[in-house]
Amino acid sequence: MPKSLLKYKNYDVHSISTVFEDKINANIATWVMQVAMGGKMLCVALYKVDYTIELVRASGILNINLLAQEQTNLIAKLGRKSGKSSNKFKNLKFDLDERGCPFLTEAIGYVQCKVLHSTDGGDHELFVCEVLKQVVLHPAKEVLTNNYLRENGYVRG
Repeated sequence: MPKSLLKYKNYDVHSISTVFEDKINANIATWVMQVAMGGKMLCVALYKVDYTIELVRASGILNINLLAQEQTNLIAKLGRKSGKSSNKFKNLKFDLDERGCPFLTEAIGYVQCKVLHSTDGGDHELFVCEVLKQVVLHPAKEVLTNNYLRENGYVRG
């Protein structure tokens, strides 16, 4: 039996980081896409039960960190624990942008975003964001993808 059609897609793996007041958090997200010419707007799908989504709703800002293959350890650290009960940034290399929003310094780079609006997407909420700035930190690193994670046993297929 062939797999479903969407299982053939190979998504890049990102970490969405955000801040509200003195709280910072980050998660793992694969559903990020450009929605306007020239990279001026992006859409990010965030799982409704994640703590990150609460902070994004409250602050209206986020950074999209494009993860590198060498960052597979972040799948468990940022994707399988809640920021409500653990400090995801402990022992994690990061810095803060001029808005106080964290970005991962070992990522390939990050996109600084401002949320324009959101809409329901079933078990996810879709955030349409204006791109404020794109920063490339490590251009020689390889992009972490879903296929890479599946092929190396980090996630099920």
